[in-house]
Amino acid sequence: MSVTLTIAGREFRSQLILGTGKYRSFQEMARCHAASGADMVTVAVRRVNLNDRSRESLLDYIDRSKLFILPNTAGCYTAEDAIRTSLLGREVGLSNWVKLEVIGDEKTLFPDNQGLLEATRALVKEGFVVLPYTNDDLVNARRLIDAGAAAVMPLAAPIGSGMGVQNATSLCILREMITEVPLIVDAGVGTASDAAIAMELGFDGVLLNTAVAEAQDSESMAVAMKLAVEAGRRAYLAGRIPKKLYASASSPLAGVVGR
Repeated sequence: MSVTLTIAGREFRSQLILGTGKYRSFQEMARCHAASGADMVTVAVRRVNLNDRSRESLLDYIDRSKLFILPNTAGCYTAEDAIRTSLLGREVGLSNWVKLEVIGDEKTLFPDNQGLLEATRALVKEGFVVLPYTNDDLVNARRLIDAGAAAVMPLAAPIGSGMGVQNATSLCILREMITEVPLIVDAGVGTASDAAIAMELGFDGVLLNTAVAEAQDSESMAVAMKLAVEAGRRAYLAGRIPKKLYASASSPLAGVVGR
């Protein structure tokens, strides 16, 4: 059973992607990355000190020989801002990949679909591998793919909410209808069972941050997420039994002596 993630021809050993924000220290962040088994981490371009390289930076605690950096455009509220931030991240050597965020509402942090589509088109033309954070709308996901997105990353619940998968039906529809690019659940995971559920729905990966960074024991939660993603994927590939309304004996009576 394959437990790898392939995006734009690049293979990653882990289907878990971790963030780099909200940790109590850079040292804790590094320990969690190691414990999770992830080989891709997302970094907000706006959080990186790009001017004064003499100052401590979270990049100092990311071993780029082991971890692939996926820059993101967190905090961008227009397509223009997201495009500019992506170009800046590439210019300073982060990556030509981008987790594209164009936020449409400050309170919910829901994406601006029109701005997201506009930015995706522009960045693909600029040679970026674009992974857009979006909602669970199939029609919009199709438009993003047509625009050249290398993956689609729908939310399971609002960013940082920890509510788990709130939209299983919509995510199942996305999984059934989209096969040409990877689908990665992004946002809403609160604990290991949430990650397992996302993977059991057939998703190709899970991206999370707050659930690990703000856990009471972040390092232990990172391990739990690693195991949950692996277990969920294997359960999906194994094929669950159908749900039934009534009982079905686990020890059939056929062939039992005396009947």
